[in-house]
Parts: sequence; structure tokens; C-alpha cells
Amino acid sequence: MSNASKKFSIKTNFQQMKIIFTLLAAMMASFPLTPSHAMAMAEETDDSLSLQEVVVTGTRNAVDVRHLPMTVTVVDRELLTQQHQTSVLPTVMQQVPGLFVTSRSMMGYGVSTGAAGGINLRGITGGAGQLLVLIDGHPQYNGVYGHPISDSYQTLMADRVEVLRGPASVLYGSNAMGGVLNIVTRSMHGDGVKTTIDLGAGSYGTVQAEATNQVRSGRWSSTVAAQYGRTDNHRPRMGFEQYGGYLKLGYDITPHWNAYLDADVTHFNSSYPGAVTSPLYDADQWITRGVVSAAIENHYNRTSGALSVYSNFGRHKIDDGTANAAQPTQRYFRSKDALTGISWYQSAQLFEGNRVTAGIDYQHIYGKAYYTSKQTGEELETQNKQSGRSYRNEIAGYVDFRQDITHWLTFDAGVRLDHHSVTGTEWVPQVGVVVRPLSTGEVKAMASKGFRNPTMREMYLYPPSNEELAPERIWNYEISWRHRISAFNYGVNIFYIKGDNMIQTVNRKNVNTGEIENYGAEFEASWRIDSHWRLSTNHSLLHMEHPVIAAPTYKGFLGADYHCSKWTVSTGLQYIGGLYTAVGDNEQKENFCLLNASVGYAVASGINLWVRGENLLAQSYEINLGYPMPRATFMGGVNVSF
Repeated sequence: MSNASKKFSIKTNFQQMKIIFTLLAAMMASFPLTPSHAMAMAEETDDSLSLQEVVVTGTRNAVDVRHLPMTVTVVDRELLTQQHQTSVLPTVMQQVPGLFVTSRSMMGYGVSTGAAGGINLRGITGGAGQLLVLIDGHPQYNGVYGHPISDSYQTLMADRVEVLRGPASVLYGSNAMGGVLNIVTRSMHGDGVKTTIDLGAGSYGTVQAEATNQVRSGRWSSTVAAQYGRTDNHRPRMGFEQYGGYLKLGYDITPHWNAYLDADVTHFNSSYPGAVTSPLYDADQWITRGVVSAAIENHYNRTSGALSVYSNFGRHKIDDGTANAAQPTQRYFRSKDALTGISWYQSAQLFEGNRVTAGIDYQHIYGKAYYTSKQTGEELETQNKQSGRSYRNEIAGYVDFRQDITHWLTFDAGVRLDHHSVTGTEWVPQVGVVVRPLSTGEVKAMASKGFRNPTMREMYLYPPSNEELAPERIWNYEISWRHRISAFNYGVNIFYIKGDNMIQTVNRKNVNTGEIENYGAEFEASWRIDSHWRLSTNHSLLHMEHPVIAAPTYKGFLGADYHCSKWTVSTGLQYIGGLYTAVGDNEQKENFCLLNASVGYAVASGINLWVRGENLLAQSYEINLGYPMPRATFMGGVNVSF
């Protein structure tokens, strides 16, 4: 791209941002921030509480989102299942402004070189471990490479997904510097038995199957689920197969105490064909990921908390493949990792309008990367520290203090003291304020720090490794406005991110010399027109002083849902603009528009037929450079519940 083009692009982005900022200022200015104005609107409170979303990600305990200074978007199970997606990520990407997930095929993300499933939020990438995925508040990432494994996050386990935009390191520590995506798992609440079976098949030999059984009897509850999926995908040597299961057992000890045990295991086999300009042969992956956890929780009027233990583990076997089919590789890359932790927190209301949450986290992170011979299976000696085992420990304490100063003003502050056995001690503060000029609207302002400890790969593996690396650090500043008008809800955010100490490879060595400076705006709205129609939209603008791959400068979504008698129709139009597929001297961008739709029809009680179409405009585009995406694809199936 020429200098003139770059200047024009920056100028255009700035003009777009200026328009958004002006609109936000105008909306906020139209509502005086005074107690008298809030009291004058008291008559609007009758329905407001029913519209509020109770979330757990921002404070660990359930709280009305109106009192939190951070931005949290909730994607509930109805939205997660209406398009019959086996993964939560495609739906979450549509519903959350500023969040983008990379893809290269119809089904399956994979790992290693050329993989997809990178989660990017506001230009902060999960592929580098800067965005944290949680399951019930427990961290999930590869212990060697530090990034999420996206094929693990299946819809069958999820009751809802909560996405906190901006740093969440005070509560969740390292890797939460850009935000968190928290999968809240399913539970059976009312007595009875419920079974659901979902079957589908479609383009490129794709099949998917999912079955769930939920039971509750008195104090006992259980959820058992299993899933299978496979596809040939749209290119040779790009097959994908996955199977897994989920189990959750719960017991209500007393009306105030309960306990649960859950486990999720996913295994997938994935083939990697290489970029179209440099094809690979025999590049195969065999990956197993799992998580187990147990917790005991308490719930009282003025206090609640939990003590939990968990372990997220994986086994990876990878054939790197060759450019010549006649010369197969002689070794497998293997890795083992486990992140085992103990988490305790307790939240209490010390006096009127107050909530204090304190907690302690301990993590033991283990990883081993090595090669084995294809012929003998023995472990091979390698140079440049490519074979190694590493242990790291991390212990932290945190406290979050939230106080309603008046009925229209809330103050929040938190701090975390985090000690890592290799990189040392990190202080992590945050502070925020919420002003409610209306009973149906609030202004939020927040400043928060995020950090990420270097991974084992960055410190110990391969020639660029550097044992002297320090944590990456950013500061995020944002202000937002949220407003609910009967069945219409909308919100606007503006943010600024400044960071340094980013880990980069310079002269074949990893060093803390990188910088990040991003700013942008986000808008989201939903309107339930009547009992049949619902519209939703979200948009995000992003400017990056130092561009990164897989971060679009504009992302927009417009969705419409229709429910009537036996019919359910869901459509979504998504536009991606200025998506970086390469940066640096050979910078490249992509622009594309995707139309997706799903239709369901209830042929009988408990039996629904469905069909789903993706990229119905048959767009030609790439998300990962060198990996053209499939054009229009279709799936159809049946959902049975009893």
C-alpha cells in the first residue's frame, strides 16, 4: 500500500470515529446527569428490572450489569442454538461488536501453522494468548503455547457465553489483558427429564450429531451430552473429524450450599493442506483437550462465594508435512500440557449499597514439547532447546470494592497482586464509575490494566526463545452509554488502548520491544418489535497504529429473527472491512459481505426440521492468507426433544 493510500485510510478511519464520538456525546448530553432528572424518570422503572442482564464474569458473583463499569455482552442459549452451530464461536462473533474469529474451512479450526480459530477483540489477539477463554470462570489455554484451542468450545456445554470487552486481569490474571470470553455451563433447574437430539448433514460430506440428556430429581441434577462431527471441507487434504462429551453432576446440599462436578473431553483429527500457493502433504494433527472441575458454592442474601479446583489439559501429536508428497517426514511433534488450579472467592455486602469481593487463585502450569521418531516411537534429541519440560506456578490475591454512592452513582475499584515463579510480581489495578441519569440508562467510565506472562514457547522453545522476557502490559480507557426504551435497547462504547513491552522477534530473538495503540468505537442495538419479530445490529470501528493480522478495521452485523406458529427464521448479514491478512511491507486487506440464514419448521410436537445456509451471496474471500473460504454451503437436519 502506498503512503498516500495509508494516509487516506487513516484519514477515513478518523472521520468515521469522529462521527461516532459526536453521536455519543450528543446522546449523553441529551440526558442531564443529575439526581433530579433520575427521580423524574422513576415512573419508567416498572419494566426496567426485567430487561437487565445478570452476569457473573465482571465480578464472579451474579450482579445486575447496570452497576458494573465494564462492558459485558451476553449471548444466551436461545441464540447459541438457533442456527444449529456445534461451536459457540460463530454465533458469538456475530453478536459481539469488536470480536472476530478466524476461519479457513466449513468445519474445524485446527492448531499449528495455518490454523484458524484465532479470537481477536479490539485488535488484541487470542492467538498470542492476550485474550482469555474461561469455562465457569476457569482459564482454558494451551500450557506450552498460551493460546485458546477453539475446537474445544462446543455449544453442547454452554448455557450462555459472557464476553467482557477490555482487560479483566484483576479477576482473572494473565492472558485476560484484552478481555475474556466466559462459557457458563448448563444445569437442569426444574424437576424432570429432558432429552434433545440434533442431527444434520450438508455440503462437502459434512455431518454433525449432538445428544443431550438432563435430569433433576430433588437435590440431584445431571447433564450428559455427546457430540460428533466430520467433513471433507472444500479443498483436498483438508478433512476434519471431532468427537467429544460433557458431563455435569450437581447436588444441593442445603438451600444455601450446592456442589457440582463436571468434565468435558474433545478429540479431533485435522488435516492441513497448506496455502494454495505452497501446498503441503501429510500435514495431519491429532489433538485431545479436556477439562475437569469441582466446586462448592454458597448463596446467602448478603454474601456468596465458591471454592473450586480445576484442570485443563491437552495432548497434541502433529505431522508438520512436506511440500513433496514423495518425501514424508520422519518425526512427529508432540506436546503435553496441563493448567491445574485452585480458586476461592467470597463476595459480601458489608453495608447498604456495598459489595466487596475478595479471592485467591493458584495455578500450576505444566508443559512439555518434544519430537518422536515415526519408525520407533522413541523420543528424539534435538538442538536449540526444541525438546523441553517446564513448570511454572502462579499465585495471586485480589479484591474488588463496589459502592453505590447514591441511587444514581456507583464507584468501583479493584486491585490484584500476582506473583509468577519466573517473571515475578505484577500489580494490576482498575477503577470505574457508573452514572445512572435515567432509571433505564447509564454512563460508564473505566480505566484498567491488563497483562500477559510470556509463554513457554516464547521463553524456552525454538531459536528465538529468550528466558529473560518480561510480561506484556496494556492500559485500557473507555466510556460507554447504555439505554433501554421499552423493547428497544442500544449502547455505544469508545475506547483507547495503550501498551508496551509487547513480545516481538527481532534479529531472531524474542524481546519486549513491541507497542500497541488502538482506539475505536462500538455500537449495538436490539429491538423486539412484537412476539414474532426481533431485530439486532452491532458495529465496530478500529484504528491500530501498529496493525495486526485478523483485526478488521470495520465489522458490522444486521440480524432479523422471526417466530410464528411452527416456523422459525433467522437471518444475518455481516460485513467485514479492512481485515488484515498480512502486515508489514506486504500488507494485505480483505473486504467481504456474508449472508447467512436458517429456517426451522415444527412438523410435530418435539420434532423440528431445520436448514442452514452460509455465504449465500457466494462471496470469494480469505480470512487466513492463502486459504480461500468456501462459497455457499448448506446444512439440513432434524431436532428431536422429549
